[in-house]
Amino acid sequence: MILVIAGCSQDGDAEIEHVTTLDIAEPAYAPAAIEQAEMVAESRYAPGVPSAGMPSDLFINRDENRERYSGKDVSAIRIAANEPVSTFSVDVDTGAYANTRRFLTSGALPPESAVRTEELINYFRYDYPRPTDRSKPFSVTLDAAASPWNPAARLVRIGLRGYDLPRAERPAANLVFLVDVSGSMNDRDKLPLVKQALSGLAREISPQDKVSIVTYAGTTGVLLEPSSNPAEIRAALAQLQSGGSTAGAAGLDLAYAMAKKGFIKGGVNRVILATDGDFNVGIYDTDALIQKIEKQRDSGVTLTTLGFGTGNYNEAMMEQIANHGNGNYAYIDTPMEARKVLRDEMSSTLFTIAKDVKIQIEFNPSVVSQYRLIGYENRALREEDFANDAVDAGDIGAGHQVTAIYEVIPAGAKGWVSDRRYQAAAKTTPGVHASEAAFVQLRYKLPDGEKSRLLQYRLPASALNTRQAPRGDFAFAASVAAYGQKLRGDTLLAGYSWDAVEGLAGRQDEYLRQEYLALVETAASLN
Repeated sequence: MILVIAGCSQDGDAEIEHVTTLDIAEPAYAPAAIEQAEMVAESRYAPGVPSAGMPSDLFINRDENRERYSGKDVSAIRIAANEPVSTFSVDVDTGAYANTRRFLTSGALPPESAVRTEELINYFRYDYPRPTDRSKPFSVTLDAAASPWNPAARLVRIGLRGYDLPRAERPAANLVFLVDVSGSMNDRDKLPLVKQALSGLAREISPQDKVSIVTYAGTTGVLLEPSSNPAEIRAALAQLQSGGSTAGAAGLDLAYAMAKKGFIKGGVNRVILATDGDFNVGIYDTDALIQKIEKQRDSGVTLTTLGFGTGNYNEAMMEQIANHGNGNYAYIDTPMEARKVLRDEMSSTLFTIAKDVKIQIEFNPSVVSQYRLIGYENRALREEDFANDAVDAGDIGAGHQVTAIYEVIPAGAKGWVSDRRYQAAAKTTPGVHASEAAFVQLRYKLPDGEKSRLLQYRLPASALNTRQAPRGDFAFAASVAAYGQKLRGDTLLAGYSWDAVEGLAGRQDEYLRQEYLALVETAASLN
């Protein structure tokens, strides 16, 4: 099946039409893709005229845009002799990718603060090996290649893949759908899409699972007591209507109370919040909400946030409270994304196989002179946090994958930072670990554990001797990394063209990867 997506943006008085052709190999995606195309087509409106789907006036009347982001600066270069250790929490969120796609599809570049490169990379699946030992909940892959945009540098990739959880082995789930029905949700890409997304998840529940629905606007209420009947759940969702202000904090309180009331020991107990994040009644300060969420997570109830809509979207709050709620964050911009997050990836969305997962890599200064971690700016941890089990970190769900990419300068090569005046006398000489480029450690806890387990790996120095560019999946991951960094305004990729980004990805047959190539072309046309 061939799908043609047509949209337009405006540049002054000129109307610029964007046409994208995608070959959909997966028939199951076709209905959602057609509906997605219709939503994109509806964005062809004059300035100031609201669209029923993705309003173009969001990007033209910028004074009216109240979207909120809290992106951090691009990671700085580190000198291995001074700072050999890099520590961060894993991130399996993918919301930044879908939100970035929403901007590009509507004919505008995303704000740099809305782009988190690690979430763009982790949106896709890669060919990491399946875990072979269930005592270790994920496999670990280490590899290296020449940097496509800097001949002096190398890319080091760390890849994790969680074990898949067969349906018969899934624990019972106690889910509370917390739905924002305030007046701000009265757009097609908000409450109607929420209904569609959560109805899809309802179809996936088993008889051992139960779902309750809590709503909030100016007040809160329980729309559905715990039910295991998918038809009953979908019927309750169909009743939802929007109107009123947004008492989000009160809604969270009631949802957590419902989750505790139906708590399943040894099962999944999760609140799933669907909103645009525009809280305006009661507590709405992000820091105060985080404190509230952190108090709740110790009870064993986790939080997933699903973001919807445009114009007043509070992504800064949505992403952060999910992180602190031991859950995950996704942005739902299309029916296809709803299917991907809540049906195709339901196991990884709901069923945690490892929690508080931290990665620490120590570079050998005699082999690596400089390095930087691409992305993960808001996931950085202090070195001492790595072995401290009291420090919270990211979780990995069944089948989840995590990819981290470092760009490193081998010792002796020209780096981003020139040698300092007195550095030569202090240079490290090769020692007993001269054959190692880096020492990689991972800590994680089992879902019901309180004490972390440690995994250790070594990256041989010989891995950095390669001049071979990334291939296959590594090349695609590197392309997405470059795409994210260019959208972030990373000056170290300023000379790497959009054509090169697209070429690095190579020819793709899978729909989502084809769509990615189309987004690269759109970004190039908007720069």
